[in-house]
Amino acid sequence: MWIRVNFKKVLGITVVVSLMISGYRVGALYTSLVQPFRGYVSGEMVVEIPQGMSGSAIGSRLIETGVVSDYSLFRWALRVTGKGPWLQSGHYRFDRPMSATEVVRKIARGDVMLSPITFPEGLRLDEMAAVFERSGLGTASEFMAAAIDASLIANLDTEAVDLEGYLFPDTYRVPVGTTARELVVEMVRGFERAFSAELKRAAEKQGYTVRQVVTLASLVEKETARANERRTVAGVYRNRLNIGMGLQCDPTVIYALQIAGLYDGNLTRANLNFDSPYNTYRYPGLPPGPIAAPGKASLEAALSPEKVDYLFFVSRNDGSHAFARTLREHNRNVQTYQVRYFREKRRKKAQ
Repeated sequence: MWIRVNFKKVLGITVVVSLMISGYRVGALYTSLVQPFRGYVSGEMVVEIPQGMSGSAIGSRLIETGVVSDYSLFRWALRVTGKGPWLQSGHYRFDRPMSATEVVRKIARGDVMLSPITFPEGLRLDEMAAVFERSGLGTASEFMAAAIDASLIANLDTEAVDLEGYLFPDTYRVPVGTTARELVVEMVRGFERAFSAELKRAAEKQGYTVRQVVTLASLVEKETARANERRTVAGVYRNRLNIGMGLQCDPTVIYALQIAGLYDGNLTRANLNFDSPYNTYRYPGLPPGPIAAPGKASLEAALSPEKVDYLFFVSRNDGSHAFARTLREHNRNVQTYQVRYFREKRRKKAQ
């Protein structure tokens, strides 16, 4: 018995069925690509992608760590997003379920983990090195090795023998794995941004080199943390420089003792005779270079000092200072805020 077959009809049904199956597969694939997934049990997963790692190796690492469910899905995510050639190295934090396409785009953006590190104003290089080591990014010796590369600031200061004063104090958010060298370069860039074209023009107009400005600013930074006093302190030092009077800045003596390894936390009268070009009690004018890292406010104060007739100031022991025009007035302030203050402090301690 012969059965007549309508081949056109069969072909049409076959095509329809094939399209339905293909559509189902495409739909399932799309669903898988955009379906959030998390295969790790901890609250977060950190994945390191080393420099030069191949796409297939990256996929394998993401699967091993439970960030992506399977390799074929990772390959499809690369194809759909077109981001395969742009995957970047670094440490990546995954703390929520993400689709394969989201994961690929995150890595292609270079959305790496950032570690904040804060350098307060007024730190020396060795103090910055200690901050670096405490951050867990590396060792203090690695930081110091990078911080003696004066070539990084040669365009602004040809006399520099290291980067004292030129590593700008700020909070830096750097990728995990950042080296000391990379951070130091970024800190120098921070200084170059802070020491704006306007400040450069002001320095040139006033006959100051960048090194002289930074040195004066570092003295201001170490003398006062009060915003309303910076320009006044700068004005006092400018007045002394203008008449050839010694700056007699205690922080410069402390710096001299520190770099010689002789400072024990107390500044004595005998220390004021310590022979060092940084000792501004013995040598007139500015010290040879910066004694710390000044912030932008101190840099600005050094170039826009307050027009005052003060020649002296002494600490009130509360963060502020008493300013004086004459030595007699200054001596009265010293008696009030230093001699009597510490005498009373010792008396109370003895009770």
